[in-house]
Amino acid sequence: MFAVIFSGGKQYRVEPGQTLKLETLAGNAGDAIQFDHILMIADGENIKIGTPHLENAKVHATIVAHGRGKKIRIIKHRRRKHYHKEAGHRQNYTEVKITNIQ
Repeated sequence: MFAVIFSGGKQYRVEPGQTLKLETLAGNAGDAIQFDHILMIADGENIKIGTPHLENAKVHATIVAHGRGKKIRIIKHRRRKHYHKEAGHRQNYTEVKITNIQ
């Protein structure tokens, strides 16, 4: 059984017991959350697709931790123009564990 959820402007294929990193969500580690925007649920041959999302479908999850991703280096350089600029970025994330799909 799996579901396709919509969170943080992205779509994720999730299964019970799976852990994944999402855009930052409100809540503390150990809190239970649920996702209401479910785009699709598949259970073997039984497939339900929402238009745009399914009513009365929920995915329950638990927040495992909050963190920051790997640093990304941004470099701008114009040759022969004495222009060189460097910056970095670390994206925040929330790690969640999927517990149940209804």
